[in-house]
Amino acid sequence: MAVSLGGKSGGPMSEINVTPLVDVMLVLLIIFMITAPLMSHSITIDLPTANPKTKDEEVKVPPLDLAVKEDGSLYFNDHQVTAAELRAQFAVNAQKVPQPELEIRADKATQFKIVKKIIGDAKDSGMVHVAFMTTDAPKG
Repeated sequence: MAVSLGGKSGGPMSEINVTPLVDVMLVLLIIFMITAPLMSHSITIDLPTANPKTKDEEVKVPPLDLAVKEDGSLYFNDHQVTAAELRAQFAVNAQKVPQPELEIRADKATQFKIVKKIIGDAKDSGMVHVAFMTTDAPKG
């Protein structure tokens, strides 16, 4: 704040010194005048194109159905199999292109360690797509 150095009143001056404010505004104006044209330049980038196939054109591969009962018995595509036969089926189906999805339907009371072993066997065989099937929630 500016202070009066003489005069009869001896109190502070009520006028604001606007010179520093004008200096700052001119500097900002110059900066924006220089940078504004730079913001309007666009950079061209070659973006990758999406897969041209639509969902209707894709090859439909039937999923592999695996049912696991409470006692640990396994049913691969509605045929009872052992754990060794299941691993062999995983190895065969993992080589297919496109790879079918493995849909696991486990009984509500099935122990998780059984399902975890099945998922580990599928992963070791090279299966990539694994899904869990559930029932719809009751409506109403």
